[in-house]
Amino acid sequence: MFTSLIPDVEIPELSVYDYLFASLTDEEQGLIALIDPATGEETTYGALRAQIDWFAGALAARGVGTETVVGLLCPNVPAFATVFHGALRAGATVTTINSLYTPGEIEKQLKDAGATWLMTVSPLLPQAQVAAQASGIPAERLIVLDGAPGHPNLRELLGEQRPAPEVSFDPATHIAVLPYSSGTTGIPKGVMLTHRNLVANVAQCRASLDLVSTDRVLAVLPFFHIYGMTVLLNLALRQRASLVTMPKFDLVEFLSNIQKYGCTYLYIAPPIAVALAKHPVVDQYDISTVHTVFSGAAPLDAETAEAAGRRIHAHVLQGYGMSESSPVSHAIPVGRPDIPVSSVGLLLPNMDAKIVDLDTGEEIVEFDESGFTARGELWMRGPNIMHGYLNQPQATADTVDEEGFLHTGDVAVYHSDGYFTIVDRAKELIKYKGYQIAPAELEALLLSHPKVMDAAVIGVLDEDRQEIPKAFVVTRAGSGLEADDVIAFVAANVAPHKKVRVVEFIEAIPKSSSGKILRKDLRAREAREA
Repeated sequence: MFTSLIPDVEIPELSVYDYLFASLTDEEQGLIALIDPATGEETTYGALRAQIDWFAGALAARGVGTETVVGLLCPNVPAFATVFHGALRAGATVTTINSLYTPGEIEKQLKDAGATWLMTVSPLLPQAQVAAQASGIPAERLIVLDGAPGHPNLRELLGEQRPAPEVSFDPATHIAVLPYSSGTTGIPKGVMLTHRNLVANVAQCRASLDLVSTDRVLAVLPFFHIYGMTVLLNLALRQRASLVTMPKFDLVEFLSNIQKYGCTYLYIAPPIAVALAKHPVVDQYDISTVHTVFSGAAPLDAETAEAAGRRIHAHVLQGYGMSESSPVSHAIPVGRPDIPVSSVGLLLPNMDAKIVDLDTGEEIVEFDESGFTARGELWMRGPNIMHGYLNQPQATADTVDEEGFLHTGDVAVYHSDGYFTIVDRAKELIKYKGYQIAPAELEALLLSHPKVMDAAVIGVLDEDRQEIPKAFVVTRAGSGLEADDVIAFVAANVAPHKKVRVVEFIEAIPKSSSGKILRKDLRAREAREA
């Protein structure tokens, strides 16, 4: 077993709200917490805490408490911080929903999570209304933050200025958030993360990431994703940094915001690193204020990372995590040029890890002459590991063992200098631009098509070396089904990032004797044809 080289940190037994906001000093209350480029409006820490308290009070007056699950369908706008933390302050559990989801996908998550409230913004109201009605959420419990006829809005609720309620729960067991993850396989499942999980991961990140109160963070990665929720929103707020919010990524707007607001710290996914390294428009902007770029959500190759760093004269670092680990488990610290940027860095404090042989299940502890272990599945344990999957005891048991180790499904090696490198994926999950895509979800959809007899989906690399979903399809005889028909059918029923990008028709899907799809055979077929 390998332990973190970083000394353990104290994990306080506090709620997320108390950990982030209870210790605000008079001086810190005047610092800028949020900047909205759309309006130029700034929100101080003092004002943000007041809004959170008032929103919690308004929810509590309407019966929201520790037994309530609230859905949040919202892009990165300053109000996200108010309502997200306000709901947590009221004792509710928040299930954050991808802003790109279709009404059917929203409905599915609301029902599975048991949500009885939904919060959204007017541009997303059409799909939110459909999903809310289908889920039994009435109009008076569908809050439209920026206002819509027939629904409560944020201005009204804050205007009541109700005091925050007195709530009592155990931070170690009370579920704060329910993001949805496909885990290592299967359809998305609710990941139960407690207040202690979230507090622990912010405390762990504080020891590894050098974010300080004078930093300005460009918040382009979605807050609804656990990466954005913990590393952008919660960590930045705990460090009293300023967040410049961006509802969606646009390269010119991204660069313009960095230049205009003097952003210093960027949290990104690999496609943004590619743009920083290669896109000619980057040279048209002064982004010299940026000193650190931290990439996560998907693997970033060393060549791209180094090229981006050279071009913008900043440290480019990489980390690793999963929704099931709140999410960060590894990060390259600043000031460690000896750690290759192709690695995911050091294990965070308070964590243990194992590298386990995929065939024998034996722990790998020996190093070769170059200082690396043999390849094996990465297992990890710590205070940030999830409470489990919602209503999925078997999936939980399959993912977190009796000793508390999360079986990541990723293949890694460990170096004697203390850093880990992800070298392959044992799990079936596809990562498209940092978003998770479960093959099983797309396969189930494809099988609902009347002309499809069987189907399988794997991840393949496109010309930019990004992983994309490819479908192998067996059609009914004489169906006349074409690739464009399949692509259009999937696109009409899923969020844009889940779309099938390539289709190949085959005679039969390779399967094991137990009926499991043999994706390795499909990947081998793909390699032969490449």
